[in-house]
This record gives sequence, C-alpha cells and structure tokens, in this order.
Amino acid sequence: MSVPAARLAPCALIPIYNHKATIARTVQALRAQGLPVIVVDDGSDAETRAVLDALAASGEIQLLRLPHNQGKGAALVAGLLAAREAGHSHALQIDADGQHDVNDVPRFLEASHQHPRAMVCGRAVYDDSVPKARLYGRYLTHVCVWMETLSLAIDDSMCGYRLYPLDETSAEIARAPLPARMDFDTEIAVRLVWRGVPVRNVPTRVIYPADGLSHFRMLHDNVRITAMHTRLLLGMLPRAPRLLWRRWKAGRLAATVPHHLDEKPLR
Repeated sequence: MSVPAARLAPCALIPIYNHKATIARTVQALRAQGLPVIVVDDGSDAETRAVLDALAASGEIQLLRLPHNQGKGAALVAGLLAAREAGHSHALQIDADGQHDVNDVPRFLEASHQHPRAMVCGRAVYDDSVPKARLYGRYLTHVCVWMETLSLAIDDSMCGYRLYPLDETSAEIARAPLPARMDFDTEIAVRLVWRGVPVRNVPTRVIYPADGLSHFRMLHDNVRITAMHTRLLLGMLPRAPRLLWRRWKAGRLAATVPHHLDEKPLR
C-alpha cells in the first residue's frame, strides 16, 4: 500500500566508523535541510565516539552504538530498523565522509513525495578525484545487477546515497539476512526490486576527498562482491518467470528503462 505523501516522515541515516573529522559537518548540513539524523556508530575509536557523544548531547542526532565493528551493512540494518521503530516512513542513507552532495537532499525527497513506495537511488556523477580502478569496476556490477533483476531499473546499485521506503525494506530485512559489509548496498537494492519496489534514479555528484578515509578493502571486499553476485544470479533464476511477467504486465519495454526526474542538469 502506498504511503500518502502528506504522511511522509523521512530521516537521514548515517553509518560511521572513525570519520571524526567530517561527521559534524555532514550532520549540520542535513539538519539544515530539515531532516532528523540517526547515526549508527559501528565500533568507532575513542576520538570519534567523543564527537558523536557531543552531537547527541546537543540534540543534533539520535545515536545508536554497535558494541564492536560489524560492517557497513550491519550498521545500516540496525539504523533502518531503528528509524522505522521511531516512526519514520523513509530513511535517506548518506555517507559520513563528505563524499555525497547534501545539496541534493531536496531532489531525493521530491522523488519520494512523488513516488512514496519507491526506492530512490543516487546515480553517482564523478569528478576527476575518483580512482579509475573503482570507476571501471563499477560497470561490471551494473551489468550483473541488470541481469539479476532482468531490468535496467537501477542505474547505480553501488552508490551509498539512497532513500528507502521503510515498510518494504524492514520486511525484506526480516525475510532473510543481508550482507554485513560493503556488499549490502547492491544486495538490498536487488532484493527490493525482486519484492516489486519501484525505483527512481537521481543523478548526484560524488567526490573522493584527498584526505578521505575509505574502508573499502580491495581484495576482501571484491571477493565478497563476487560471491554476492553469484548468489544473486542463482536467486534470480527461480524468480525469472515472475520478473518477466511483471515486465510483460507493465505493457511496454520502456517500463524497465531507468526513470529520471525532470531535474535541471548538474552544473
């Protein structure tokens, strides 16, 4: 059932692990956009914990703490469930490290108001700061996701700037475990499409700050991502008739092409 736009109650959700230098600026920018902010501390160091404690004491954030580092996916699952429990209808996932353009928050919210049941996915638009290996590696995942969903609905399943409808997302979390680490973003997106959740894509600038702190482990995380795609491709096979039926029922092939808001181009 669709959530009436007038009843939308979104929040921002930030998983964090040791990003003490950027978190306060990110929180303040989100608060300026009118969003309540939930931060999930994934076992950060003492310096980051002190920054988060100050933000929580000032009322800037709702703070959740995991007892030890469990991974981005585990932090997001905890945050998504907490957001729904707190009465929010949608959660805007955004990174703590300053990569994502907070000025695009209104575009995500507008997409959600127009399509309350949809998952609104950021499509990363990079500048020259992006590492080329990371950039080219993403294209392989894009192709895998199109195969796993039998559609082109998701422009970018790896972008961690995304707005979730919490009822459907929480139901999918309850249905089966999700990956605890960097492979979370792609798997939850594919599984929500399998559930029939509509997708809207919003292009958004993503930067790699010169002093940025990345927790992506090239070998271990790429192995996990490979295993994830194998699992999802196998999971697609029994779902293929239903996915193809959904496409046929839509009435035209264009229904599987990415839907973009009629926004002004990025400058």
